[in-house]
Amino acid sequence: MGVKTIGIIGGGQLGLMIAEQAARLGARTISLDPAPDAPAFRVCDEHIVAAYDDAAALEELCRRSDVVTYEFENVPGEVIVPLMERYNIPQGYKPLFDSQDRVREKSNARDNGLQTPRFAEVIDRESLLRGLFEIGYPCVFKTRTLGYDGHGQVVLRRPEDIAKTEPYWGTPAILEEFVPFDYEASIVMVSDGERIVSFPIGQNIHREGILDLCLVPAPKMSDEVRGRLVRQSEAFMHRCGYKGILAIEYFIRGEEIYFNEMAPRPHNSGHYTIEGCTTNQFRELCRFLLGLPLEEPKLVAPTVMKNILGEDLEAAEAIAREIGHGTDSSQSRQEPGVYVHIYGKTVSKPKRKMGHITYVGMTPEQYDAEWRSRFVE
Repeated sequence: MGVKTIGIIGGGQLGLMIAEQAARLGARTISLDPAPDAPAFRVCDEHIVAAYDDAAALEELCRRSDVVTYEFENVPGEVIVPLMERYNIPQGYKPLFDSQDRVREKSNARDNGLQTPRFAEVIDRESLLRGLFEIGYPCVFKTRTLGYDGHGQVVLRRPEDIAKTEPYWGTPAILEEFVPFDYEASIVMVSDGERIVSFPIGQNIHREGILDLCLVPAPKMSDEVRGRLVRQSEAFMHRCGYKGILAIEYFIRGEEIYFNEMAPRPHNSGHYTIEGCTTNQFRELCRFLLGLPLEEPKLVAPTVMKNILGEDLEAAEAIAREIGHGTDSSQSRQEPGVYVHIYGKTVSKPKRKMGHITYVGMTPEQYDAEWRSRFVE
């Protein structure tokens, strides 16, 4: 069998890391992204500079690929659906469709066995007030589409906070019950349609709505909750008929598990798997795409993953120099168990994801004592 080519819609850091793992499996890659300096272009065999809704460019990407995936979940469905009839896009459009609208996403989760916070659809001030009457304070107002990393969200704790939602009026939104959770957790799974492999569950710590740290194994999670979360997540993926990769974020309150959101692509909280597990989320996605049998991941050692935002970049580059290796995402020299990944984005700015550092063989307590002070708080 000849060398296969994986087409990637999106050329960001996720596309970069997909391409790195595809190369290690002997596959070629081609990615499409509107930015001429997209990180994935540095490692892909070919690339196309075009908008995500450029039908002709997407058609060309598919024509030049044996199999196609996406690293960006807001690809317009009206462009993707016709391509599925002619090209090999094995994840399909359904997980994209289900995740692109928060009301649809929450309804789908609830209808397929997951517990969600109470929620209500918001289209105007009247429906907002009706939702507030049903759900009560505190609650969270979110735009239904395109919000991420805390964008398009307002926490409502009292009637006076309603004014903060005015900039979003006229935009479809959702009102959700505010869950006073103990911590957040996420799971990444890959399914070939028959078998699902699940990566160890991480506990996520956010800073201003953006993931800051992922702690694995989740230190606050009991074995009972851990097992139940895996079982219900895999059952959900089976029930929905999803294939490929799926990440789900949850709120954990005591023994209760609440669905928060999902993403049908590699996930920021799963970056620790590159060095922290015997196989990683990008590799298993590639194995699925290439028709290879999936490998069951195992945690190598307790691991901490630190997200590197623009304000952290200088510190991360200093650490890379100290431990004696470059900052290319594909490099992973150990010093000891410290792995620096810089994504190669040409513009750095606060809150922009610029890389990550994985600390293998490290507990949260060790990270706090030895590394936390190196970064902006």
